Amino acid sequence: MSSRAERLQPAVDQARQRSEDALTRFAAQQQQLARAEHQLSELHRYRDEYASGGDAASSVSAMLNRQAFIQRIDQAITQQVAEVARQQRQLELVRADWTRSHARESALDSVVAHHVENERRAEERREQAELDERFQHRRP
Repeated sequence: MSSRAERLQPAVDQARQRSEDALTRFAAQQQQLARAEHQLSELHRYRDEYASGGDAASSVSAMLNRQAFIQRIDQAITQQVAEVARQQRQLELVRADWTRSHARESALDSVVAHHVENERRAEERREQAELDERFQHRRP
């Protein structure tokens, strides 16, 4: 005879696996966001270094080249800002997925724990009834 808790165990195992998978995706997304943010900070740092490194004695063409290059860095920064925002949105989606998965796992764990407790109490009642019956038959 299989108990309710045992019959629910495959669902609990599946929910646990989904929760673990969602947590793995969440951690990977956090790393992607951190890389995108790091790249953005590097672009800002590079732009600041390049913009402040101007030589007063440089030619007009060198100055124009420097300005064009700074504009390309600014474009890259704009693109990276958009990428960081996209990664943040994706992180929120993955976080919500993990939250739902974890809540389902917790709910199923609670249901199983409730059934285990009910089964334990029922077994104790059966044992007590058996003992009471044995005790009644032993009396002369």
